[in-house]
Amino acid sequence: MFISVFGLWGGASWVVDSASKIARKFGLSDLVIGLTIVAIATSAPEFAVTISAALRGQHSISVGNVLGSNIFNLGIILGLVAVFSPIKISKLLLKRDGSLLVGTGILLLIFFHDLTLSLFEGIMLFLTLAIYITILIMQKEEVDEDIPDGGFNLWDIPKFIVGIAIIILSANFLVNSASSIARLFNISEWLIGITIVAGGTSMPELATSLVAVHKKRHGISAGNLIGSDLFNMLGVLGTAAILKPLSLESNEYISLIFLTTTLVIIIIMMRTGWKISKFEGGILITIALLRWGYDFIF
Repeated sequence: MFISVFGLWGGASWVVDSASKIARKFGLSDLVIGLTIVAIATSAPEFAVTISAALRGQHSISVGNVLGSNIFNLGIILGLVAVFSPIKISKLLLKRDGSLLVGTGILLLIFFHDLTLSLFEGIMLFLTLAIYITILIMQKEEVDEDIPDGGFNLWDIPKFIVGIAIIILSANFLVNSASSIARLFNISEWLIGITIVAGGTSMPELATSLVAVHKKRHGISAGNLIGSDLFNMLGVLGTAAILKPLSLESNEYISLIFLTTTLVIIIIMMRTGWKISKFEGGILITIALLRWGYDFIF
């Protein structure tokens, strides 16, 4: 399982680096690169693990991975970055991307109210993502994102393909090993999915945020994490439901309620002073740990 986590991280790093350079080669704007290609690339581990688990009928790992990754991204990672230095929030990020993030959480609450995510609902999620990407492209707003330096070369194309292959293989191994551990220690697949697997698939986002902290460009982290979470909830869950309808247990639905509540809290934090302070970062970390503690206990 630990080897698989390193495989996911390494493969995603290759994908992010090469995809960004390929995009620049074809003249795509920083906005399109940062909020589409890089966000999709950092969500590749979640996509691979969730789809793999869904096709195997392991719905708890499939949905738990997405919810857990969002907890890790907007709780642990965003909170840690804010603790190191307050994160400035742009009005565009809050009004457009932040509002969609909360709206998506509410939409998932509605769709999962009957504890299932149907084919039609999966299509609705995916179409919402398509509309969002279209709006991003049409607005042509320049957004400062953490794009790797250096020019494009022919090695970037096979590097991108190999990176995707590593992610897919590592995802399969991660799902298998996590399921085996769950059975061995009599731990539910939901708990494994929302904690260990989710943390592992969030490594690319963690790496990106650490780079942003090192370069003292803290605002990058908020944009990347919000973008990645939107792709997780709309693209990843939407695609999984299209391939095979997903289902939840009643106690697992409570975690979705907690996630949506957390999203609302984050939006309020962003609006107060247009930044996330160190104190608020500590609150986000505490909320994420309490959510995980709830899953362990119940």
